[in-house]
Amino acid sequence: MDRARISRLGNKYIVLLVLAIILSACKEDQKQEEVIVEEAVIVETPKEVIEFGFNLNDYVVKRDTIKRGDSFGQILERNKIGYPKIFHIAEKAKDTFDIRRLQVGKPYTLLCSKDSLELPESFIYQPNLEEYVVINFKDSIHAFTSRKPIKYVEKIATGVINNNISLTLEEQGLSPRLAYKMADEIYAWTIDFRRLQKGDRFKVIYTDKYIDDSIYTGVHNIKAAYFEHNNEPFYAFEFETDSVKGIIDYFNEEAKNLRRAFLKAPVKFSRVSSRYNLKRRIAVYGFRVRPHKGTDFAAPIGTPIMATANGTVTKSERRGGNGNYVKIRHNATYETQYLHMRKRNVKVGQFVKQGDVIGWVGMTGNTGGPHVCYRFWVNGRQVDPFKQKLPEAKPISDSLKIEYLHYIEPIKKQLDDIHFLEDVFEEENQPEHIIKQNNNLISYNQ
Repeated sequence: MDRARISRLGNKYIVLLVLAIILSACKEDQKQEEVIVEEAVIVETPKEVIEFGFNLNDYVVKRDTIKRGDSFGQILERNKIGYPKIFHIAEKAKDTFDIRRLQVGKPYTLLCSKDSLELPESFIYQPNLEEYVVINFKDSIHAFTSRKPIKYVEKIATGVINNNISLTLEEQGLSPRLAYKMADEIYAWTIDFRRLQKGDRFKVIYTDKYIDDSIYTGVHNIKAAYFEHNNEPFYAFEFETDSVKGIIDYFNEEAKNLRRAFLKAPVKFSRVSSRYNLKRRIAVYGFRVRPHKGTDFAAPIGTPIMATANGTVTKSERRGGNGNYVKIRHNATYETQYLHMRKRNVKVGQFVKQGDVIGWVGMTGNTGGPHVCYRFWVNGRQVDPFKQKLPEAKPISDSLKIEYLHYIEPIKKQLDDIHFLEDVFEEENQPEHIIKQNNNLISYNQ
């Protein structure tokens, strides 16, 4: 083979070798890039999940509810905590929370160590949506109670009655509690909501309540309302008249109280099963005259019983045919009594406001079915509440009237500036979904 050919072959091999080295280097760079990308995914820090004041990422979180027969000790024992330590924890925590008060169905959370043992370090119990109790026993044992953050969102709603107010609200995806509050708390003595007319309309400024920004708990209160019934306007503005007792009433634009002194009934969604009747005869007693000096409202067991007016509890006990009962003195003239309760919710000497829950419907004492026997006294004599000309609620004082009128001035303007959707539609001639008002006005936290 001549030298020239050998030289050409040598150069060819050199070129192939250089290409192989370059390709190998490229592959190494590609692998390195892939490794870098993979490492970037692995080291990504998870977002913090904060609840009850703890970063839940630091624990193995176990959630459950209290079952029938469960106790604090049994729950911890099931999770590998020994009874000597359980006793010690209970003793240390008893000044803050009595562990015997755990209720069936209520949620609890165990924060456990993030290792193979997964031993509980904190026990968190939620007696209701807002409150929670923390018993911490990781290092030292301590307990405390707290509340979840609450947010109030002010909103507006408008509507025109075609059938009934509940259906009107439902069609807009709004809470039916708005209807209840307007019908039973604000306009109960002004407008008969069973006889609304087609074309009646309303505007309302209200507040929704949220826990932890995400749990919706319903309508908190109505700040102001306007109801047009039979072409007659009815304004209502919420105003606190007694900050010590926490009494809140609704007044119109002229400071006149919209409420009566007494509710029509001590229970909601009930029927009168037996009226006040001094000549009542009962077959069980041989049709002898057995006067019935109360009004019976039939309702399912457990239905809340409300105080029909502000007053002070004078009796709260169980006695004979009355069963569990509560008696309230409202002033020098009026008293009311509520019989056959399953359970009482007030004590003697306690001041209660109209609408406060004082007990629950039951069948204690002499009763043939679940109901509350409502008795009404005027100057020490039992009378038929349906035949009484009940007084209006206490009017606003002269000293507060000026303050009230000044307070409602901007709220009334806000209410008047809210347009009914059909009015805007007629004026603007635009599709309703375009002109629909934003119902979120203001958010504020507690």
